[in-house]
Amino acid sequence: AVRDAGCVPATLDEVLAQSDLVSLHCPSTEKTRGMIDAAAIAKMKDGAILANASRGTLVDTGALAEALRSGRLSAAALDVTDPEPLPPGHPLASLPNCIVVPHIASATVTARNRMATMAAQNLLAGLRGERLPYCANPEVYGT
Repeated sequence: AVRDAGCVPATLDEVLAQSDLVSLHCPSTEKTRGMIDAAAIAKMKDGAILANASRGTLVDTGALAEALRSGRLSAAALDVTDPEPLPPGHPLASLPNCIVVPHIASATVTARNRMATMAAQNLLAGLRGERLPYCANPEVYGT
């Protein structure tokens, strides 16, 4: 199905070497923590852009700041950082080629109302002994 969609599987090293923009969307695990460090940045195309919308611990902020300062990377867009929030005076906060925004994409009345409705529906289903309609890990049901 992946190939049918025009996608070609690639290793992380291949993605880093070939991409103009690398956008991170994965959990923070033992395997992913620090995955974008100085060595990974060195594998990226000159002038590439890094975006992180997942977890701050995926990126070595010191290595990223240096890559942005030197021009190795042309820009970064960060929805999350490590540490979070960045302390006053952190190099990433003052670089003109780095944008840091709060991780609050769901902070709209519509989104929060929908989240509350989903949580209430899960709670009521659980109290009735029914399958949760918005179960984050449906494998617990074995089907």
